[in-house]
Amino acid sequence: MEKIRSRIYVGSKTEPVKLRKRKSQLYSKEETCTNGILGVSVTVFSVVFRLINCVLVQTSFVPDEYWQSLEVSHPIYKILVLFSYDTVQLLIWLPRVMQALLAALADVKLYSLIRSLEHPDIAKWTYFCQLCSWFTWYCSTRTLTNTMETTLTTLALCYYPLNGSKTHCSTKYLTLVALAVVVRPTALIVWIPLLVYHFWQEDNKLKLITHHCLPIGTLILGVSTLIDSMFYGKLTFVQYNFLNFNVLHNIAELYGSHPWHWYFTQGFMVVIGPHLPFFLYGCTLASKRYRILLITVVWTLVVYSLLAHKEFRFIYPVLPFCMVFCGIALVNLKTWRQPAACALLVFNLVLALYTGLLHQRGTLDVMGHLQNLCDNNNLSTSSQPEINNLSTSSQPEIFFLMPCHSTPFYSHIHCPIKLRFLECPPDFTGDETYVDEAERFFDDPHRWLMTSFPYKSMLPSHLVFFDVLEQEISAFLNGNTFVRSTEIFHTHFPEGRVGKSILVYKRH
Repeated sequence: MEKIRSRIYVGSKTEPVKLRKRKSQLYSKEETCTNGILGVSVTVFSVVFRLINCVLVQTSFVPDEYWQSLEVSHPIYKILVLFSYDTVQLLIWLPRVMQALLAALADVKLYSLIRSLEHPDIAKWTYFCQLCSWFTWYCSTRTLTNTMETTLTTLALCYYPLNGSKTHCSTKYLTLVALAVVVRPTALIVWIPLLVYHFWQEDNKLKLITHHCLPIGTLILGVSTLIDSMFYGKLTFVQYNFLNFNVLHNIAELYGSHPWHWYFTQGFMVVIGPHLPFFLYGCTLASKRYRILLITVVWTLVVYSLLAHKEFRFIYPVLPFCMVFCGIALVNLKTWRQPAACALLVFNLVLALYTGLLHQRGTLDVMGHLQNLCDNNNLSTSSQPEINNLSTSSQPEIFFLMPCHSTPFYSHIHCPIKLRFLECPPDFTGDETYVDEAERFFDDPHRWLMTSFPYKSMLPSHLVFFDVLEQEISAFLNGNTFVRSTEIFHTHFPEGRVGKSILVYKRH
């Protein structure tokens, strides 16, 4: 016993007892995104994943993807001329790569948020659900305002004061919300319940309004109005014009309408896809802190249901909210977790690859084909097309006989070829007899062509149209020596004026 006592005494005298530091994430207080996924950090994995996502989405979705982004900003390519980088591929891919990087950042922030609130397993499975969502894959790297709205909404959520959140910051989240509203004013629909909830929970409500909401909103909207006014050459408030055009005057209804229940019976189920049963199950398990997210999802569906014009992409911003509930559901499946996750991945993978690589790819492929005319005719891409100065006898001239805005335009050609498409501008005069050019054409295609081109010298060198139109205008094509030069696959599901293939006819 004396020997034992001496050893204990000597040991305590010479050095203190050292405790081994816990490395388990359960005991770590640090918020980090360095936890490995397949041996790499979450950040690196997200960036690589979204860049691959960007490359594997080679189809078109809606005209706004180009006509409200790339086509509008195409003249800005002159900045790239200074560095001799004004190539058509760079103009097409650079905006998409930038969007992919922002999407990756949103993925990381969503993971960080849930990890700060819940057990790491819930964060992991929420991250898994976010990455394997087919609709997120389909949209997250596109140059759509809805995509940017969704990205900014997800980033803002990371700093939103959810109960228990360690990352909340009113200044950051309100700034991101203001940017989302500037990009797409309807972002306010998603954020109304969240803002009201924050105001209700806030102790110092006056400070929230005077020190955060008003200064941030005024600054962001003021800068936006200044930039827009500079480009328009007059005082322009784009956000008001957007609401006036789409909501107050309901002009958007001209582009299609659906019954009030469409989002509940079709739209939401398509967007959330195979995640639907997990979302519903997760809603029954989630804690009270996520109740506001569920309220926001339902509120958004209800408000958008009041508008006649409905599209899948309009409700895309609430999809990341749904992934939180899906992650909670997967964690609670326990025995069936792995089989359920595998099934979820496989079903989403099939949808993602089919819609990203096959469905509606023709309208992009045909632009790549037509861009070859620049090289074949030695046309320079270093200057803005001067359409009025082109000689139609020496330069190609392409006419798209398709529903208006079916394809991109100069952003995917980027050389001085004369392009024309059937126009469909809305009527702001209230004329009930107004019919746009595209409708007049499709009412009687052959007659319209004969009337519009009474002389052969007026004919374009190329005609581009869907195969469903070929039979109706065959007499005009044969009579004016047009010969089919190319047939390009577009979709397995032709509908109405949109055919299975796109045809290019060249005049000889």
